[in-house]
Amino acid sequence: MLHMHAPNLAIAIGVLASTAATDAVYVMFNAAVGARRRTVAASWSSLWYLLAAFAVISYTGNPVYVFFAAAGSWLGAFCAVTWLGKSDLKRARRA
Repeated sequence: MLHMHAPNLAIAIGVLASTAATDAVYVMFNAAVGARRRTVAASWSSLWYLLAAFAVISYTGNPVYVFFAAAGSWLGAFCAVTWLGKSDLKRARRA
């Protein structure tokens, strides 16, 4: 049987602030990707994962994985925006 416990006010406020910050960073990340600003997008992406660290720590129990998640996020966003930029150049040359 699942037991419900009264929420901890500090954790509840932390979750609320973390989610708000994560969503704000996500919006900034998407804006940077749309503008093809790869370093800015990669940095926002990395920050996005650092803000989501609570979930990573909860799942793994080891906070060191947060740094791997942030580094992977930065690299993925940087490469994706680089690829999008090259794709745009190819389309522009064909036109």
